[in-house]
Amino acid sequence: MPDPQPINWTNLLTLVSLAVLVGTEFAGISWAAGWALGGWFHMSDSFSRALEFVFVALGLIVLFFFMRQAVKYEPIRG
Repeated sequence: MPDPQPINWTNLLTLVSLAVLVGTEFAGISWAAGWALGGWFHMSDSFSRALEFVFVALGLIVLFFFMRQAVKYEPIRG
């Protein structure tokens, strides 16, 4: 088995920073959208919280696929 290539710390730091920035934005926007829709349609508190949870989960899924694409352009090893 060949030795793995060394970690490119510059790319790793860029990807971690990107994940924090974009993840915060996706989670915040998703949570705010669930809260706003729950209030706009006068939903119960429990249904509004469930809607917020679903939207945040969708936001994190989008973040996952976004980061997979980012790693293709900024490889961690090499």
